[in-house]
Amino acid sequence: MRPPPHILVVNGIKVRQPVFVLAAPHSGADLLARALKRSPGFHLTMGRPAVAHVVYAFARRPSLAGRGMGATRVLRDALAEAWQILPGACRDCPAPCREAGGVTGDGPCATPGAVARFGDASPDLLYSASVLLQAFPDARFVQLIRDGRDVAADMLADPATLAWFKPVMLNDETEFPNPFFGVRAAEHSDRWKAMPTAGKCALRWRSAVRLSATLHKELPREQLLTLRYEDLITSPAQALEELSAFLETRVPKVALYGRNVPKVGAWRTRLRGQDAELVEKVAREELSRLGYR
Repeated sequence: MRPPPHILVVNGIKVRQPVFVLAAPHSGADLLARALKRSPGFHLTMGRPAVAHVVYAFARRPSLAGRGMGATRVLRDALAEAWQILPGACRDCPAPCREAGGVTGDGPCATPGAVARFGDASPDLLYSASVLLQAFPDARFVQLIRDGRDVAADMLADPATLAWFKPVMLNDETEFPNPFFGVRAAEHSDRWKAMPTAGKCALRWRSAVRLSATLHKELPREQLLTLRYEDLITSPAQALEELSAFLETRVPKVALYGRNVPKVGAWRTRLRGQDAELVEKVAREELSRLGYR
């Protein structure tokens, strides 16, 4: 049974049907967030420190997300802080969020009187989906799915992502199963530590899309929309038309143009032969299920 609704008020605005973008790393969440951030009436944040701290705590220790209303309050309070529209509010925002909002100074990136809808597209927000639903029972979730081989290629080129793959990240305090690392049991820790980085990338992607599949089964259709990264790149008008209908707002496709985004299928030239073979071996079942032949 869901808890009674809690009406959150930010800047004097009631938070109704907030939008959360969920995806595996490097699956296009930042691209979609850029479009939403420029949609009429939207105030969307990406990776604000208060939110990132909570999100990664839940991601690395899944039991924290199961602590009922305590976990709900923590995440809701973090988002309320992130959504505040104040002078200097953008000072601590990561570069992708500032760029998406066209911020050149300290912000804010939104005008209180023009905001009617809130949202967040922080990295790895996927692992907090159950808590978000408890905190905001009327929330709208947008999932992005991308070819795991392209995801692995981008992850291998990203120092911030690679930092999670250091052997020390799995220690005596790590909880299992651990969807964040894609490790099911403690006895698999040594094998994970010895695995090439490409395999660890594949495990993270595989675990993330399995979580996405679970949400697809559990959430009602009116609250969850799943889009493919490939459609955003090759057919942006059609993909954003579907998104606009789902969110009942106009999402501008112009926000998707003019960006240096990886091409669909770029893994063929970016992944070394052994890395490509390992990624396909680890993620074969999910790649096949999702139609990535």
